Amino acid sequence: MSAATEIDRVRALVEPIVADLRLDLYDVERRGGTIRVTLDAAPDGAEPLTLDNIALATRLISRELDHADPIAGRYTLEVSTPGLERQLRTPEHFARSVGATVALRLRDVASEERRVEGTLAAADDDAVTVELASGDQRRITYSTIDKARTVFDWDEANTKSPATGREAYARSKHAAKRTAAGDSATDPSHSPSHPSEEKHTS
Repeated sequence: MSAATEIDRVRALVEPIVADLRLDLYDVERRGGTIRVTLDAAPDGAEPLTLDNIALATRLISRELDHADPIAGRYTLEVSTPGLERQLRTPEHFARSVGATVALRLRDVASEERRVEGTLAAADDDAVTVELASGDQRRITYSTIDKARTVFDWDEANTKSPATGREAYARSKHAAKRTAAGDSATDPSHSPSHPSEEKHTS
């Protein structure tokens, strides 16, 4: 079974669970032996993301994956949030981040042109438009993007409230050390999130 087929099967199993919890399924991806399910608050904001509902989602998803067995071999399930700086992989990710500051790394271009940072002005099915600091706009097709993420403005957060940035980071670091069972989980080195992990054997 190909990785793409496995991920499609996992997504199909996870989507109704996440919908029942009134959350949004942001992404499903496989990184080596880890299946990462990323949850976000729904666009209507009716249900906030909390440690409790992430832990509940982890238990429900883990039980469903054990029952359906969509992945061959051993793997670790990680359920997390996108974090303060979220990875952008799909057109849908870019579309929901219009207006945010983004950092792009491009492929197959000269080194001085490889990194682009600016405000995400628009996103469609084929490309994104980034407004640069100069005020110029640059249209970039998805096929030329190697990696992309949003950029969290710590200075702006601290300007609005001196403690905002520090408290957000502290809460994320604390949450990163919690799992559904209350044990220590992976402490991410970038873009704080709230991971919960479960190990599975097929």
